[in-house]
Amino acid sequence: MRALRDFLELIKFEHTIFALPFAYLGMLLAAQGFPTLRQFIWITLAMAAARTVAMGFNRIADRHIDARNPRTACRPLVSGRISLRTAWIGTILAALLLMVAAWQLGPLPLILLPGALLFLFGYSYTKRFTWLSHYILGFTDGLAPLGAWVAVRGSLFTINDAPAWLLLLIVTLWIGGFDLIYACQDVEVDRRENLKSIPARFGVPFALRLSALSHLLCVILLAGLGVLEGFPLPYWIGLAVVVGLFIWEHRLVKPHDLSQIDLAFFNINSYISLTLFLSVLGALWYR
Repeated sequence: MRALRDFLELIKFEHTIFALPFAYLGMLLAAQGFPTLRQFIWITLAMAAARTVAMGFNRIADRHIDARNPRTACRPLVSGRISLRTAWIGTILAALLLMVAAWQLGPLPLILLPGALLFLFGYSYTKRFTWLSHYILGFTDGLAPLGAWVAVRGSLFTINDAPAWLLLLIVTLWIGGFDLIYACQDVEVDRRENLKSIPARFGVPFALRLSALSHLLCVILLAGLGVLEGFPLPYWIGLAVVVGLFIWEHRLVKPHDLSQIDLAFFNINSYISLTLFLSVLGALWYR
């Protein structure tokens, strides 16, 4: 039980609740409401497993870098509270669960699974060769609503699948934008370790401006999604709340004051995630 508890801490399992609405947005839009209970269960398991794979492998791949970063030196794998063997076992088991979930959700999710695994494992290394790693992380998270859409619709490459691709762009900009904020904490470490990040390459003020621009584009695309889907008033009320949350997030973090990053990164983005889910759910119910 101690090993399990430490592994859940390693992957920040509690943040899965923040990540689940990504997949549920794709699920709701694909089904134009709720899917079957079976689909809901396997989509939930697939999302939790995919996030565990990504976080578990990220901690394994970055363990030596984390050990040299004062902010991350106390993580369980670095401090020795969890062994490398245990981290690998948990990550591999999660990958196996993801494979089973994809198989249960239909032939197309299973066909597309290798591509998803490539990003789930590969994004951890992107910071070693490109400062676009923030948006590659966003794209990887954006695969969640795309995958949920495929699980429900069984298609991805027709004109009717446009909302799924729009969701992919929205999540890419959203996650990429707030990862830019989070990366501002590690500028000196990234430069010392020769890691690629936009704050380290172009400076914190530029990174925060780019983050704001990313979130502005995200809001524009969310408005486009509302128009495309013909959503009624509840969606637009939710979108207005999301705009307010984005403004709050960007007012909290300043180039000379990064003390509120945890609030901006975890709390506010959790509120945004939940608000988007509820606004889409409300719109589908209202009409």
